Amino acid sequence: MGHEYSILYAPVNRLWHGVQHQFAWNIPDHVINAFLVFLICCIVFPLASRRISKDNPGPLQHVLELTVQGLKTLLNDIIGHDGEKYLYIIGAFTVFIFLSNIFGLFYFLAPPTSNPNTTFALAITSFLYFNWQGIRSHGFGYLKHFMGPLWWLAPLMFPIEIIGNLARVLSLGMRLFGNIFGEHTATGIFMGLVPLVVPWPMMALGIFGALLQTFVFIMLTMVYISGAIATEEH
Repeated sequence: MGHEYSILYAPVNRLWHGVQHQFAWNIPDHVINAFLVFLICCIVFPLASRRISKDNPGPLQHVLELTVQGLKTLLNDIIGHDGEKYLYIIGAFTVFIFLSNIFGLFYFLAPPTSNPNTTFALAITSFLYFNWQGIRSHGFGYLKHFMGPLWWLAPLMFPIEIIGNLARVLSLGMRLFGNIFGEHTATGIFMGLVPLVVPWPMMALGIFGALLQTFVFIMLTMVYISGAIATEEH
């Protein structure tokens, strides 16, 4: 980064690393920041739930209600009339991923989703969840999803479908990691070169990118759930 970047954020970095050294922490930054996101959720949302008002809702309540209604609409459109029962897992992904992405706006904080360990943990969670829902819906008949439309093609289709199913972990994890890491790195570089002009439009782009990558992740998860629980008709 540039000299200006060091002047602006060196005190914050020294304070943060001093705290880590004081308490003898040897925890990766993405783990600490992921815990901060979790802590924010544990504090903000319980407090917001206590201030829910039907007569005079505040800005945060409006945002939360619009978010929940939007997720319900997507779930019903993609999964079907029972889609709302998956709201909790999709909502958890939405909140955690978006807040993690937003950490990229603070250049001295590394977004948890800019580390592949975080994104692949999310991807594996999604993978296990939608496959578990498929097993719950169909039992061992879920394996028929991987055997293709014709029984005599099953020996060929089964390994191909299994590889494709496993590749979803790579797709979810790498897409989220690559986009957030690239955006955060580019913003940091521009911050070092032109600290007072370029960062503002880059921050606006960062907010849009945070929303977009969150939307892509939850949309793909909903599509995978829909495919896993779908009943095949021959």
